[in-house]
Amino acid sequence: MQQTPDAAPTSPEEFRSLARDIFRELIAIDTTDRDGDVTVAARAVAQRLQEAGFAEEDLTLAGPHPRKMNLVARMRGTGARGPLLLLAHLDVVEADPAEWSTDPFTLVEEDGFFYGRGTTDQKAMSSIWTATLIRLVREGFVPDRDLILVLTADEEGGEHNGARWLTQNRRDLVDAAMGINEGGFGRMKNGRRISNNLQASEKVYLDLELEARGTAGHSSLPTADNSIYHLAAAMQRAAAYRFPVQISEVARAFFERMSRIESGAMADDMRALLADTENSEAADRLCAVPQYNGMMRTTWAATRVDAGQSNNTIPQSARALFNCRLLPGVQPEEVERTMREVVADDRVTVRQATASKPSPPSPLTAEVMNAVEGLTEEMWPGVPVVPVMGIGATDSLYFRSAGIPMYGVSGIFLDVDDVRAHAPNERISTQSYYEGQEFLYRLVRTLSS
Repeated sequence: MQQTPDAAPTSPEEFRSLARDIFRELIAIDTTDRDGDVTVAARAVAQRLQEAGFAEEDLTLAGPHPRKMNLVARMRGTGARGPLLLLAHLDVVEADPAEWSTDPFTLVEEDGFFYGRGTTDQKAMSSIWTATLIRLVREGFVPDRDLILVLTADEEGGEHNGARWLTQNRRDLVDAAMGINEGGFGRMKNGRRISNNLQASEKVYLDLELEARGTAGHSSLPTADNSIYHLAAAMQRAAAYRFPVQISEVARAFFERMSRIESGAMADDMRALLADTENSEAADRLCAVPQYNGMMRTTWAATRVDAGQSNNTIPQSARALFNCRLLPGVQPEEVERTMREVVADDRVTVRQATASKPSPPSPLTAEVMNAVEGLTEEMWPGVPVVPVMGIGATDSLYFRSAGIPMYGVSGIFLDVDDVRAHAPNERISTQSYYEGQEFLYRLVRTLSS
C-alpha cells in the first residue's frame, strides 16, 4: 500500500468542495479529439464564473472550430503590473473503457485517489484555476494585475491547438507579463516528497525522415543493393551517435539542486559536471539516467520504420522516422546536417518531416523563484524547488514564442513510480490534489499582491 506523506495545509472545505465539484463536472465531459467537445467544457466553466460574478464581457469563447472553442476569462485588477496568465488545457487523450476498472468519464474517489481521464493531465489544474478565481472573488481580493484564465483545446493533438490559435489570432485576449502552466509537478517516492519542480524551458520537437533507396526485385534473386539493409546500417550509425553535452541556465540550476538531493557517486558526478562540462566520464555516467541525459544534450530516437509491400519482393525504398528533441537554441538545420553526416551514405536521404516549434527559455527571475520557494517551504518544509527543462512539450511553448515567459509549477505531487497520465486508470492522490489547490491559490495571491 502506498505510504501517505504528512499532510500539508489545504483550502477550507467550502473551496475544496467547490474544486471537487468542478473537477467532477469536467471529467464527465468527453473532450477527446475524435468524439469529444471541448466547447461544452469551456461553456461549463464560463457559466460557473458568470454565476460567481464575472461580467459577460470578461468571458470569451474563441476558436476556429465549433467543438474546439477556448475559454479566456479575465479577473480585473488595478493594472499596477502586467497580467498574469493561468493556463491549462481541457482536452484529454482517448480512453478505452474496456481497459479501465472504472468509467474513465466519471470522477471516482477510491482508496485516497481520484480516478478518471484527465485527473492528472490536465483537468486537475483546470478545475483548480477555476475554483481559485471564484474563491478570490468571494474573498473580495483585488489583484494588482489582471488575472487571465485560459483553458484551451487540442494540446494533446488535433488540428486546432488553442494556445497556438490564441497567440496568433487573439493576442489581445492573452497578452500577459508572464504565466503559470503545467510542466512542473512535485516528485514523490516511497511516500517521501523529493522536490517541487519548476519548468522554465522545453526541448524542441522535430521529426527527421530517412529514406534509403536500392534495387527492387524478386526476393529469390537478392543483391547487396537492398534499401532495407542500407536503412538498417544508417539507423545503427544514428543509434550510436551522441550529441555533445550543453548545460543551460535551467540545466545548471537543476543539477546544482539535484546534487543536494542525490547522494554518493551520483551527486559527485553532478558536481564534477558543473565544475567541468568537458568531464566526459561524469557525463557518461549521468547519461545512463534518461531524464538526466535529456537535460544535457539534444537527442534523437527511431520511432517508425516502413518498407516493403509483399513478403517476396525486395522494395526499392525504405523509410524510418527519427523523433528529435532539441535543446533550446539548437537549430533544426544543424540537427538535419548532423544526421546526414552520421548516416554518411548517398543512398540515404534525410529531410525534416515536421516543422519545429522553438521557444526561448523563461528566465529564472527572483520574483518567480522567491514566490515558489517561499510557498514550498511554508507548505512542505525542507522540500527543495528544482528548476527543470521539459523533455516533452506543453502549450507553454506558444506563449514563450510570443514573448510571454511561462513557468510550469503546480504543487501537485506525483509518485515517480506511479505516473498514469495517458494510461488506463489515470489517477491523482486526493491529498495531492487538495494540496496543489492551496499551493496554486497562494501562488496567485503572492504573484498578484
